[in-house]
Amino acid sequence: MVLALKDQFIWDSWYVHDGEKYHGYYLKAPRSIGDPEQRHFNVSYGHATSTDLVNWDHIGECFRPSKDGWDNYTTWTGSVVRGDDDLWHLYYTGTRKNDPQLAQKIGHATSTDLHNWERVGDGLILDLIGPNSEHYECDVSNKEWHDRAMRDPWVMRDPEGLGWIMYFTARAPGIEEANDAGCIGFATSPDGYDWTLQPPVFTGGFGQLEVPQVFEKNGTWYCLFCTAAHHYSQEQTKLRPVVTGNHYLIGEGPRGPWQIAPGFLDGTLPCTRYAARIVDTDDGMVILGFADRPEGADFIGHIMDPDPVELTDEGLLVIPPQLKAAE
Repeated sequence: MVLALKDQFIWDSWYVHDGEKYHGYYLKAPRSIGDPEQRHFNVSYGHATSTDLVNWDHIGECFRPSKDGWDNYTTWTGSVVRGDDDLWHLYYTGTRKNDPQLAQKIGHATSTDLHNWERVGDGLILDLIGPNSEHYECDVSNKEWHDRAMRDPWVMRDPEGLGWIMYFTARAPGIEEANDAGCIGFATSPDGYDWTLQPPVFTGGFGQLEVPQVFEKNGTWYCLFCTAAHHYSQEQTKLRPVVTGNHYLIGEGPRGPWQIAPGFLDGTLPCTRYAARIVDTDDGMVILGFADRPEGADFIGHIMDPDPVELTDEGLLVIPPQLKAAE
């Protein structure tokens, strides 16, 4: 049973386990808008729960753009963690109406029940300003790129010390080839409330590395991301299949150094699954993402059932039947 709603488009999603069940959060928009590309600008969050990531109970809408704040246009992809204060913390992407650069910023809300979220102040916690902002593309008024990227925050405890770290989708300045300027942005916090922008932990290869997710497995660090065939750099076009979907970086630690993994993890053209997450379950790792346009169909817009993910002896992520084909 896919995670689907008859009258809603569903796309990017993220997951957290409360000790008893999984909570899935997803971007949604009414199918009545017609053009699925307009879903990004008619967005709110849905919330569902599951014990197996296959059968879902829909709880309903749980978050949406503010009425007249910095995030009154869109609330896009985020992540949820449990803080040191025993609250649940949502970190999310926001944009403001009538912004010609579609500048994205990072917001923060908290909850006691994983469904009812309250912004911390006006919600805004991080922007591409101040110290270290020179490491990011902060102005796209020249129209070389379609937005000022700072989105898809992935937050986790800092495994190398006290506090918290955040990864996000962004772009680096001063790079001649637009499709080589995508980067994984980085920020740190002592408490999950006050954040400091840091230089990116990885730059290059693609015009954008969307929806990052960082995790460690067997001593190796992985940064899952998604990208499109038309966002490959010239160099990457020569090195790997030109597809749209989900791939990853391999790192020596949470701050890197990082490198692009060989091949491509989970891609097709046209795209089958996008904006995927890897969830570590009692039965092993699985990957979930939204159904895009498999086999050239119209946009589907639901979360596909999970597929297993394996680690090869070389420490590479593989999704069967790719694994079977390699044997």
